[in-house]
Amino acid sequence: MFLAVIAITLRKSILDPQGSMIAKSLRNLDFRVEDTRAGKHLELTFRASDENHARELLQEMCAKLLVNSVTEEYRIISLNAYED
Repeated sequence: MFLAVIAITLRKSILDPQGSMIAKSLRNLDFRVEDTRAGKHLELTFRASDENHARELLQEMCAKLLVNSVTEEYRIISLNAYED
């Protein structure tokens, strides 16, 4: 079994009003924030034969369903194997 954590955000070229509002609010509270991007955090548990296969499956999941490749991008934050 594998546990994957991925972050999905709007591409840098796409305006992110939610992220902009968060950054503005943090600045109003005297935090020095350069930029903020809002997005989705997903945790997926699935079976794969090894780490390479798990990465391939994750990329396929993102391409087919999880990520709108026109407006979004994703990062694999972590990918860990564990015993059932």
